[in-house]
Amino acid sequence: MEAEKRIKRYSSSHKILLVGEGDFSFAASLARSLGSGVNMVATSLDSKVMLNKKYNEAMANVSRLEDMGCTVIHEVDCCTMSQHPKLMSNLFDSIVFNFPHAGFFFTSESTPYVIDLHKNVVKGFLRNAVEMLTENGEVHITHKTTHPFNMWEIEKLANEVGLGLLGKVPFIDWHYPGYKNKRGEGHRCNESFPIGKSSTYKFKIMN
Repeated sequence: MEAEKRIKRYSSSHKILLVGEGDFSFAASLARSLGSGVNMVATSLDSKVMLNKKYNEAMANVSRLEDMGCTVIHEVDCCTMSQHPKLMSNLFDSIVFNFPHAGFFFTSESTPYVIDLHKNVVKGFLRNAVEMLTENGEVHITHKTTHPFNMWEIEKLANEVGLGLLGKVPFIDWHYPGYKNKRGEGHRCNESFPIGKSSTYKFKIMN
């Protein structure tokens, strides 16, 4: 048996599902730090063709992940993922979604309509994640904590689907070497965005 390896809140012995990956740089960083991707499943909403168009490093990251034993699945909608043929028979110790977002619209992020769209994505993800957790599994959402992003009410959305907050810790991107967040849409899709003050919310099913 190989010795367990850890990076922050993740362990090489955990079954980990990564949701909504951009260029798969977070997944690649995690696999490198844990020494293997065998217990990891990394997913993207984008198709493989679209990933190649949008992100300069996506295909290289996907190749690295697959070489390390990670299962990579494209075209996975976070709001229906529990019914995906390649996921529905699996349970995970950690389900991770960094910076969930409904997309960019021609209006302010503080517009109530836009906030509701984002909240619908997060709640859809959480509702599905609950169905995919092991008994002691955790759901992790990394999210900006400043206005207007705090108006998404992440903790309330989690409570509404039966999840309780275990903790909230500041997210520091350089803790994950090689990770580059991506805007994901438009002509600047391959650019990073400022994460500012962000935290990872850790949730567990309430008894």
